[in-house]
Amino acid sequence: MPSPPAKVVRIIARLNVGGPAKHVVWLTAGLDKARYETLLVSGRVPSGEGDMGYFADQSGVEPYFIPEMSREISLNDLATVWKLYRLFKREKPDLVHTHTAKAGTVGRLAGLLYNYLTPRLVFGRPRGCKFVHTYHGHIFHSYYGSFKTRLFLMIERMLAWLITDRIVVVSEQQRQEICTTFSVGKAGQFRVIPLGLDLEVFDQSATRRQQFRAELGLADDIVLVGIVGRLTEIKNHAMFLNAVYAFKKKFDTARVRFVIVGDGMLRKHLEDQCSSLGLQDNVIFAGERKDPVYFYSAMDIVALTSLNEGTPLTLIEAMANARSVISTSVGGVVDLLGSVVEDGSFKICQRGVSVTAGDAPSFALGLNRLVSDATLRADLGARGLEFVKSKYQKERLLNDIEGLYDDLLKTHASRAGVYSEAVSTSSR
Repeated sequence: MPSPPAKVVRIIARLNVGGPAKHVVWLTAGLDKARYETLLVSGRVPSGEGDMGYFADQSGVEPYFIPEMSREISLNDLATVWKLYRLFKREKPDLVHTHTAKAGTVGRLAGLLYNYLTPRLVFGRPRGCKFVHTYHGHIFHSYYGSFKTRLFLMIERMLAWLITDRIVVVSEQQRQEICTTFSVGKAGQFRVIPLGLDLEVFDQSATRRQQFRAELGLADDIVLVGIVGRLTEIKNHAMFLNAVYAFKKKFDTARVRFVIVGDGMLRKHLEDQCSSLGLQDNVIFAGERKDPVYFYSAMDIVALTSLNEGTPLTLIEAMANARSVISTSVGGVVDLLGSVVEDGSFKICQRGVSVTAGDAPSFALGLNRLVSDATLRADLGARGLEFVKSKYQKERLLNDIEGLYDDLLKTHASRAGVYSEAVSTSSR
């Protein structure tokens, strides 16, 4: 008789616009259902943030919502922990996998209650649920002031020690930062599992180039530089506008346009900055879009100016469209761009151009190099596409996660024996 699938509860704070939302939906929908039964739990997306609930709907995923779960610290967190604990009691998961900082905190605190708040503890036998946490990025610099950052770092170290069986990071650079630089967790807890995405949707990108350009009123010979992402402080769009201003002061902009794809609480501020710099004729605010297969293919260069990143999905998607990229050298971007080929105020790497975070003048110089060199753009785009196809397939992500779960739960066969006996006992 076949053994029942292992039950997985996957938790994310909110399905807002960004890579983590797509990641959890892909995992929820894509894992082998004969082996894993997955419930996706999410908080509500607050007003002012783009909601990717439509992506879950398109993928056939129906999340379980906890309205009290939100990004910021509040008394609602206590209600969230309690509701998650009650959910664990009802669902009796074999494994809980949390994604992003807030979900990782409340989910693992609820896990402490679930594993240890049981009569079996009298006999030294807590429940056997396993806990995995994925860092899509981290909040250990550039998000908050020094006090909050130290507090969050202390909480993450405590949770890694008390309740976390595996810590997943999306790049080797991120593992170095979190484990070595910030001393969260032990080396043996870490697994590097890069992002994965559905690359097939971008296969016909060359034929889609004109649609978004026509919408913007741009001729085909205009070099279009785009930046894609939520309009929040950590993405540092202010630096992007400063770099455009520095570019305009020094170089010819007659055949160059810049587009910002995304929305968020800083839009009005950024539009005011754009006006004050005299960039109204150079920069287009395109708002939030749900058609990446069209807007990436319309761009010639994709930029990223973040202060902190895990591995940005926007750069992977740009590479999947064979677009050249320029980015600040933060987090997993270092692994994406590869080794340095040409050094200077900006660095030409194997698969893109790298600039020090916050250095708008050097970013402008790097932009000019790409704008003026179509051959370089094509070469970087081709190498990026080859790299992404070899490393970032969705199927590879699913296989890696299934392997991680199998390792934690031992094997599917043993779950039917010793492990399922332990689960049965814990439900009494």
